[in-house]
Amino acid sequence: MASQPAMKQYRNPTPTVDVILERDSNVLMVRRKNDPFKDHLSLPGGFVNEGETIEDAMKREAMEETSLEVHPIDILGVYSDPKRDPRKHIVTTVFVGIIVGGTIRAGDDAATTEWIKLANIERQQIAFDHTQILRDYQHWKASGGTFWSTKRRND
Repeated sequence: MASQPAMKQYRNPTPTVDVILERDSNVLMVRRKNDPFKDHLSLPGGFVNEGETIEDAMKREAMEETSLEVHPIDILGVYSDPKRDPRKHIVTTVFVGIIVGGTIRAGDDAATTEWIKLANIERQQIAFDHTQILRDYQHWKASGGTFWSTKRRND
């Protein structure tokens, strides 16, 4: 009897989503309850479940972390730097969304929710590459376009 060839093991990046929600020049952030980056601010977001679209994942994660119903209006970009998350290679699609319902209340792995002045993001302790994402968002508001990890920027 011939032996079966060994199955190749793939180590693929893991997909996540994040969402930017703005009101009166403030961006809604969550304070992380867990490591990595415990007690740092981050955009609402998380892992995409198997069988779920990224749009549905973004809506679900926003609801779980902020108790808000949100809808996407655009994609800011895709961030795939293998070092953006210390756990493993994580690729995130960042949405720009609008709040369509609910009352803000932290949940899931968010300790609190906080509105942060977009102009003050550089002075905050922000997790992952979310400072760069928010800089890109400021450029997006001024001129549109999409962003990705290695795009040349005029910062």
